[in-house]
Amino acid sequence: MSFRWIRHLILLVYVGIGVYVAWEHGFLGVAFLRALASAILAVLLWWLVPLGVNLHIH
Repeated sequence: MSFRWIRHLILLVYVGIGVYVAWEHGFLGVAFLRALASAILAVLLWWLVPLGVNLHIH
């Protein structure tokens, strides 16, 4: 195993634990995840927004 692979694994575990703690303490929720998904779709599919396509996830 290279040190680079281990560093990426440690970073992934660190972020995963952070997401779990934030979820358990109410900083993340279903409404936030829906808004985040809608924002990501709007950024990636920006050309559909001016055409009137609704990218909000309900």
